[in-house]
Amino acid sequence: MFTPSLQINSIFSLFGLTACLMRENESDRLALLKFKSLIREDPLGLLDSWNDTVHFCEWHGITCNPSHGRVTVLNLQSFKLSGSISPHIGNLSFLMEINLTANKFTGEIPAGIGHLSRLETLALSSNSLQGVIPSNLCNCSALTVLRLANNNLAGEIPSELGTLAKLEVLSIHKNYLTGEIPSSIGNLSSLETISAAINHLCGSIPRSLGQLKSLHILAVGANNLSGTLPPSIFNVSTLTVIDFTENHSIHGSLPIDLFETLPNLRDIGLGANLISGPIPVSISNASNLARFWASDNELYGTVPSLAKLSKLRGLLIRNNNLGTGEVDDLDFLSSLVNASGLFRVEIGGNNFRGRLPVSISNFSTSLGHLDLEYNGISGNIPSGIGNLINLQYLNLRSNNISGIIPSSIGKLQKLVKLYLSGNQLTGELIPSIGNLTRITDLMLSSNSLQGGIPSSLGLLQAVNILSLSSNSLIGSIPTEIFRLSSLSIFLGLSRNNLVGFLPAEVGNLKNLGALDVSENMLSGDIPGTLGACISLEQLHMEGNNFQGSIPSTLSSLKSLQRLDLSRNNLSGEIPRFLEGLDMLQMLNLSYNNFEGVVPSDGVFNNASVTFVTGNDKLCGGSAQLHLPGCPCQKRKPNLALKLVISIISALFGVSLLALFLFLCLFKRKRRELSSISSANQSLLALSYRSLVKATDGFFETNLIGVGAFGSVYRGVITEEEGKTIIAVKVLNLLKREAEKSFLAECEALRNIRHRNLVKVLTACPSIDSKGNDFKALVYEFMPNGSLEDWIHPNLEEGGREGGHGTLRDLSLLQRMNIAIDVACALEYLHHHCENPVVHCDLKPSNILLDVEMVAHVGDFGLARFIPQANNPRYTSQLSSMGIRGSTGYVAPEYGMGSETSTVGDVYSFGILLLELFTGKRPIDEMFNECLNLHNFAKKALSGHLEETVDPCYSRKVNILI
Repeated sequence: MFTPSLQINSIFSLFGLTACLMRENESDRLALLKFKSLIREDPLGLLDSWNDTVHFCEWHGITCNPSHGRVTVLNLQSFKLSGSISPHIGNLSFLMEINLTANKFTGEIPAGIGHLSRLETLALSSNSLQGVIPSNLCNCSALTVLRLANNNLAGEIPSELGTLAKLEVLSIHKNYLTGEIPSSIGNLSSLETISAAINHLCGSIPRSLGQLKSLHILAVGANNLSGTLPPSIFNVSTLTVIDFTENHSIHGSLPIDLFETLPNLRDIGLGANLISGPIPVSISNASNLARFWASDNELYGTVPSLAKLSKLRGLLIRNNNLGTGEVDDLDFLSSLVNASGLFRVEIGGNNFRGRLPVSISNFSTSLGHLDLEYNGISGNIPSGIGNLINLQYLNLRSNNISGIIPSSIGKLQKLVKLYLSGNQLTGELIPSIGNLTRITDLMLSSNSLQGGIPSSLGLLQAVNILSLSSNSLIGSIPTEIFRLSSLSIFLGLSRNNLVGFLPAEVGNLKNLGALDVSENMLSGDIPGTLGACISLEQLHMEGNNFQGSIPSTLSSLKSLQRLDLSRNNLSGEIPRFLEGLDMLQMLNLSYNNFEGVVPSDGVFNNASVTFVTGNDKLCGGSAQLHLPGCPCQKRKPNLALKLVISIISALFGVSLLALFLFLCLFKRKRRELSSISSANQSLLALSYRSLVKATDGFFETNLIGVGAFGSVYRGVITEEEGKTIIAVKVLNLLKREAEKSFLAECEALRNIRHRNLVKVLTACPSIDSKGNDFKALVYEFMPNGSLEDWIHPNLEEGGREGGHGTLRDLSLLQRMNIAIDVACALEYLHHHCENPVVHCDLKPSNILLDVEMVAHVGDFGLARFIPQANNPRYTSQLSSMGIRGSTGYVAPEYGMGSETSTVGDVYSFGILLLELFTGKRPIDEMFNECLNLHNFAKKALSGHLEETVDPCYSRKVNILI
């Protein structure tokens, strides 16, 4: 029985415990509110419930422990939230799960998460997080799942993660991680998944990974790994997925018993490496195998039977040295009829010979992709090919396949790409091809096809590429083809026996990129409607019987790069509008009946790309063309000059001279702009169409910045050597000064090169899909964004949201290095260019940072040249264009009418330095008539350093001073 005093003590103890829990619960509520305060966008309004009307345990995405009321789960997956992750999340000390997957969070992963000792799941994938993986995550000893994939994380994988004994899933793929895979990962005995593909990891694959006896998935493809495959990995019998693809430097051969030691293997990816030797014979017994991807290696020998691989869905072994040249090379294909779920077969680019097995008609109807190109395969296309009703991609090009195209191919109504070119096919084009209404690529060139072109091709309303070149086709070109508005890449009818006129309906192909009707027997005039094909980049009409003059409507083909009209019966004068086609890189007018003066500007100024041989009545032009002079034309100007002198006043003559000089200057400017892409042979040759493709149609998700005269997009150019990330600045030509900005930036960047200047890759003056003028500049992509993003991450107005962190992200040394980089760039511009360049708009948003945090000065849209004494050209430029800059950074004397000077850039650089080290904008709200950034910084000299420098660094700076 309790005594009164004991009861009183118990009551006070209970009150104390309750008060303690209330204080701890209140800390959770405050931490959640701090988290919410850094959310910039909540388009679904799901955090509206986070208010005082309900208990925080009932807030959306929050789960609490019912016994003590503390937050245990924060799950805001796929809420479309943007902002940064609050460091106060580390105060939620009872958290067991954090799931912020598939949002738009930026900034760094808070180090405070490393204090959550109870945390079991940390899922931050599919955001835009930057910075490094915090090494103190090793303190989360209960962690079993770590998902950080699909972000912008950099730095190395912390070796400290090797102490997380309970970790089962490590998912860090699709980031920018560097360094080697830590061997300490091999200590994680519970690890089941390693997903680190699509990074920049280097070095060899650690042998210690062979100690992970619970490992199911090992995916490290698309990195820079090298060395051989550690034999220890092939002893981890639990492995179901191995992915080493696209490392390009992994070499060695595969163990003969590979599929015996790894009996559970379902997916093995080895593509795009240097692996040699034969395919292991043990693959014949790999009954669980669903995908074998070993394309782009150095494998050789025969392919074993795959009859027991009933679960196989993908066989990808293209671009190796497989095959022996024997008639039984393709026997393994017949063994694939047992794979009921077969979807993809790629064996192109090998040494396979023998006849194409009829048995491919018995492949699973689930087959969607069949690629046998670039081998020595013979025989006919089986008539049963129509059984493969789900086939979307059929590629048999560059073999020795003969016979006719079977009519059953018209049953493949899901077919998107059909490549049969480079074979020995005969017979007529079957009308049933018109049934392939989904097809985008139809390649039948370089065969021996006969007869006429069927009008049923006009039913292919999705086709982008149609190539019938190098056959024996006869008759006229059906007008139905020219009603295919989808034709946007290539129409090839060359090297046939086609006759008649080129139909006027060709003008319907407004989006066509290349047209080739060369080497036929076409006649008549060149249709003027060709001028409506405003996207044309290549036009080949050589080797026909076209007559008449070149129609003036072709002057609208402003994207034209190659024009070949040679070996026809064309006549008249060479039109001068060809001079103004700025994109034209090759012009062949040889062997026609042209006469008169050859123009000398534009493409005609380069004899290595202009051909006029075989036109006996031509004269003049560039001296490099070696044509006779034009004496008649020489006398006419003299007579005209005498007539002008005799009948007009001196004043009018002066005016005429001034107008002449203006036109010459204008023409010279156009020539200089057209030579931008040839000034440096290493520049990319990018068209409007390629930029649209690279940026996904200038899609909003690729928008990385908006400036005064246009928008900047992130783009990816795919080439044979790999992928190149670029930044594309698209000018808004509706703004009055955008054209001048484009010209100024082209002029400034075409001849200057420095490690601290943004590298311009090319300029693209062209026509967009609507026929409007299009101008863009393509730069080297800077993955760490602008200095503005780092100093001022939470922009309320102006600039783009979502910076790369706070000022605290930049160490003192980094900021000093950035300042030095910018100074080096200015020193080069002011003192080491042929004509000194003044940037005129130096500010943090125009300082871009590469992957190593090296600063590059960009945006030369307002740049000016300091005129030399013997070069009046730039003087006129200065006098005709007003000085502008950004408020707060522009030198005060510019506002009083002073001329452009390097001193103005130095003033802007000083403002930038103050902003870099204080974190204050020169137009900050705290500044007024009595206080500005200069005076604010002066306080540091009078003992107020801590009030001036960012508090995080005030102590460090005091020590340095």
